Amino acid sequence: MSSENTATAATPEAGDATAAPQTDAVTTDGAATPGAGDAATPTAGVSKAMIADIEEAMKDVVDPELGINVVDLGLVYGVHVDDENVATLDMTLTSAACPLTDVIEDQTRQALTTGPGGGLVNDIRINWVWLPPWGPDKITDEGRDQLRSLGFNV
Repeated sequence: MSSENTATAATPEAGDATAAPQTDAVTTDGAATPGAGDAATPTAGVSKAMIADIEEAMKDVVDPELGINVVDLGLVYGVHVDDENVATLDMTLTSAACPLTDVIEDQTRQALTTGPGGGLVNDIRINWVWLPPWGPDKITDEGRDQLRSLGFNV
């Protein structure tokens, strides 16, 4: 999958204890790459396991047209959690003209904010992105198996 997870470590800039934390992008292979920090990025209290839990819960969000979850379709490009435990998901759709964004947003909110103890996060935001454009190369092997079982040639 080509999504990018984000985990951070609070690192104030020299001489400024209130500087925004620096963020590190963590790829699915666990490698960290430094990134620019901003005030909305999570701090050391947010763990990589939480990001993995969010991605797992997102498998309950199903593309209404294809009947395959958005993770295995490769529609989740990134997950970021801020200090207020609000998840921002960078997501795309198979088509920019897809009329079902509200359905996917509702399913995402249900998957991440409800359940025992109130859910994984306090709230969600979806940042719909179009670059890089989605293509069949973003579908996971499991997603390909699911699509083949529905009669698609992928």
